[in-house]
Amino acid sequence: MKALAKLVVLIGMLALAATPSLADPPDQNGNPGVTHRPAGTPPANHGTHAKAKAYGRFCKGQSKKHSDAAEGTKGTPFSQCVTAMAKLATGKTSSPRAACKALSKKHEDGERGTPFSRCVAGGAKLLRQQKA
Repeated sequence: MKALAKLVVLIGMLALAATPSLADPPDQNGNPGVTHRPAGTPPANHGTHAKAKAYGRFCKGQSKKHSDAAEGTKGTPFSQCVTAMAKLATGKTSSPRAACKALSKKHEDGERGTPFSRCVAGGAKLLRQQKA
């Protein structure tokens, strides 16, 4: 009985070991399981994460916490600023004031300027950098 159980387990392991090699046939170059993109085709994620990281650089003075004064607004001042920078960079708007209009114009204790004014300043820097 034990020998039969060992034989069944061995056959099962061999079947599992052979399955991945049968799943993807080799391509014309002989590479197993590799699919090649045509020349000139951008990669799937084509740098969206890198751009989002760059936009945050212009918003580094913004708070990443929800403020009590801004109840009912969507996201933190930082996330709203990053969204505004994306609008400026992609050309959906050309004015930092229009892009940052969702941010609060109320002063916060211990902060220099308002979230709106810091966003507008960051947007102006982004536009200057894009022109250069």
